[in-house]
Amino acid sequence: MEQCACVERELEKVLHRFVMYGHQSEERLDELLRSVCELRGQLVTFGLQEADLSVLSQTMAQCCKNIKETVQLLASRHKDIHGSVSKVGKAIDRNFDAEVSAVVAETVWDSPERQKYLSETIVEHLYRQGMLSVAEDLCQESGVVIDMSMKQPFLELNRILEALRMQDLRPALEWAVTNRQRLLDLNSTLEFKLHRLYFISLLNGGIGNQLEALQYARHFQPFASQHQRDIQILMGSLVYLRHGIENSPYRSLLETNQWAEICNIFTRDACALLGLSVESPLSVSFASGCMALPVLMNIKQVIEQRQCSGVWTHKDELPIEIDLGKKCWYHSVFACPILRQQTSESNPPMKLICGHVISRDALNKLTNAGKLKCPYCPMEQNPSDAKQIFF
Repeated sequence: MEQCACVERELEKVLHRFVMYGHQSEERLDELLRSVCELRGQLVTFGLQEADLSVLSQTMAQCCKNIKETVQLLASRHKDIHGSVSKVGKAIDRNFDAEVSAVVAETVWDSPERQKYLSETIVEHLYRQGMLSVAEDLCQESGVVIDMSMKQPFLELNRILEALRMQDLRPALEWAVTNRQRLLDLNSTLEFKLHRLYFISLLNGGIGNQLEALQYARHFQPFASQHQRDIQILMGSLVYLRHGIENSPYRSLLETNQWAEICNIFTRDACALLGLSVESPLSVSFASGCMALPVLMNIKQVIEQRQCSGVWTHKDELPIEIDLGKKCWYHSVFACPILRQQTSESNPPMKLICGHVISRDALNKLTNAGKLKCPYCPMEQNPSDAKQIFF
């Protein structure tokens, strides 16, 4: 992402220069137009008065000089813009490598089964984004068959989200009431916040909605124990309904960011009920790849320069550990603190009797004469006492 930011900064500079160049060009051309109009008026006046031609000649010479200077100035500034555009290209070349196949296993998508998985992942992403027609076209062209039971949750989710974006709460409220018990099992506040937002929309309608708002307040009864303070605030706002909530101490109830928040809460809870991650797996994988790719390109270059063979085998692990941040932590992994290698089925993590954990390969290398001395504490132990652990 840092590379994208570098290119974006150069691009913003170019766009800024284009805008400034356009404004300056318009100003100078307007000045020239006024100057030519004035000269035209002078020519008409001099023609009628039969004035000295030397004065007329000086006026026209000055006008021509102004035109020439303006053309030279605009040409010079246009040339500077060309330099800025070339810097964008250089920034792209400097921050991105056009050839990335060197860090990708050539046969990774050769299997029809893997191609099928990739197509299904893309289709699911399109369904998540509400791009239903594109997903259907991809299914037809790729031959992927998606069961209707898989499509239906995404269709319903997108229908409700679209209604929420249009500030229509009814579909979401119906869904929340239908799934009330499952949402309560998740300790979700979705249904209460939907009722709260609907109540606020009634308050926003003014004194004419006072009776309807009071009647709707009955929906808060099941949530009285958990959201007592919030309900008190909502009921207190009714006192200021005649003067307008926006002119009262409760004006924070009308903040527009609540609609974006309710969309996020609904997406999170709906995905939890469906057993899906909030973010698309394809989006997460793509973002992770963008962060890992520069590191992989650098290590590949180092390997080639040092002519190290067998370091990168394209099999079950990367040659180095790449930190993608906690946001991308979905499965527990263990990297041996001794050999700096990620453990695998053939090289699992082993817990020593002192409590420290190392990989099996490290355990075998540290074993000497049937004894093992922990690399972190001085405790000597029998290697056979180490136990495999599972994350």
